[in-house]
Amino acid sequence: MTRLNPLHLLLLAFAAFYLLPLGMHGLWIPDETRYGQVSQEMLLTGNWVAPHFMGIRYFEKPAAGYWLIALGQAVFGQNLFGVRIASALTTGLSVLLAYLIARRLWNDPRKSFACALLYLSFGLVAGQAGYSNLDPQFTFWVNLSLVALWFALDSRTPRGRLGAWALLGVACAMGFMTKGFLAWALPVLIAVPYMLWQRRAGELLRYGPLAIGVAVLVCLPWVLAIHKQEPDFWRFFFWNEHIRRFSADNAQHVRPWWFFLPIIAVSSLPWMGLLPRTLHKTWQEKRQPAITFLALWLLLPLGFFSLSNGKLPTYIMPCLLPLALLMGHTLIDLVSAGRTRAISLNGLLNFVIGLAAMIGLIYLQIAKPVYGNSHAEMFSLSLTFIVLLVWILANLLQVMRPLTLWAMPALGIGMLVMLLPAGMPAQIADNEMPDQFVLEHLDELQHTHALLSNELGSASALSWRLQRPEVTLYDTEGELRYGLQYAGAMHRKVEVDQVQGWLNEARQHGSVGVLMRVNSTSEMREAEQLPLGGTRYSKGYLQLIIYPQLP
Repeated sequence: MTRLNPLHLLLLAFAAFYLLPLGMHGLWIPDETRYGQVSQEMLLTGNWVAPHFMGIRYFEKPAAGYWLIALGQAVFGQNLFGVRIASALTTGLSVLLAYLIARRLWNDPRKSFACALLYLSFGLVAGQAGYSNLDPQFTFWVNLSLVALWFALDSRTPRGRLGAWALLGVACAMGFMTKGFLAWALPVLIAVPYMLWQRRAGELLRYGPLAIGVAVLVCLPWVLAIHKQEPDFWRFFFWNEHIRRFSADNAQHVRPWWFFLPIIAVSSLPWMGLLPRTLHKTWQEKRQPAITFLALWLLLPLGFFSLSNGKLPTYIMPCLLPLALLMGHTLIDLVSAGRTRAISLNGLLNFVIGLAAMIGLIYLQIAKPVYGNSHAEMFSLSLTFIVLLVWILANLLQVMRPLTLWAMPALGIGMLVMLLPAGMPAQIADNEMPDQFVLEHLDELQHTHALLSNELGSASALSWRLQRPEVTLYDTEGELRYGLQYAGAMHRKVEVDQVQGWLNEARQHGSVGVLMRVNSTSEMREAEQLPLGGTRYSKGYLQLIIYPQLP
């Protein structure tokens, strides 16, 4: 670390662990195919205001998150890399924010590097960096807003203070247009108690309106445009995606209040072993302004998210940057003091986890094989063993030399996010990445007149690969329930008792491609209603049928 530029090392890790794997495996359903298709549709139709999913109104999120994914596809192509690059870049920018705010907080190059490296290698952060959805983008905007807040509070010049408050407004606006009103709430949730504790409420009243004004100016063009184009957007988005999801008993993903407590610990792997020592040190230093600010940034959003009825693990991603800062601060102080116990215990914990995973995989492969005997499956199994072996050895090095090789767990998690998706067994890859199945039969599907699918993930994979939004939904609606209620979209869904009539009508005009997921009892019943004949292909739970045009 004294001989190499830490920013160069972070850039190398970013390129190897975040960028290199982006095109190495298919799109996971349901998120990646959905976000890839919605953003692709913006490129194809030129409608950058109102999100549409396979041509159907889709108002669960605002538009800005799709803009960045669409921009990635416009620049790098409508391919796997183009779909995922927005997640990788925004996560990389969050790593840079970790470095910059740590430098401002402690002015210690070792802590700046450690904080950024820990954040880059947190399991949840690294995993989402190669996954196309809106959480990495939203997390970046929240991180930027709170880093800007600290710079505003810590600035010694009027110009620097005004610039930081204005940047806070921009970040809040972009976060709002990415995922909603939470982007406004989180900075307020932290700024108000911190500034009251610091007796700086007057400063908040003086400069807060600047941030609000900038945020309104940035948001207003899109807010007015979506209201004019789709007057019902705000009613659905506010009540269904905020109020209902937060408080309703029938909200999506209902979880108990304590759900995020184990999640945040697991999310910090491979540094989870440092968590007890980090919390203890944070409590000891709680009167220091910087530590108090980071503690509020970590705990208040965690408490707020825990109050919501609807919960997903990725909701707590805005809490992970302050955790990385506190953990990096603790880690470097331990290294400087020559105290190895907590660092060695962290490596030992990871070593045990990796060894248990390897033993479990060997047992399963012997007792109930997860991987088949084909060359492709054996190659995937080899990749998985390489990942586990590197994880075990890297963490063993941290155990043996904790003061000099304390950063080795980052190598283990880096290899995991880089190789493990490509090392998935066929029974997972074939079923959860249907765009690869579509790609195998792309030439035949491109000549079809109509498309039909009984599952949204498969339908969106079909739509994205063929760059055709018009895929008819067979006995499924999911998150498109709202959009299908519009008169112009009702024809896009076909019930089980209507499918044969629909197929006969569609085949009068040309061939028809049908992509079916056949796993559950209801899906088997749907498949039974399809007529015999046609050219048929299968892979895992997926079945593709090409029905020729009727004479």
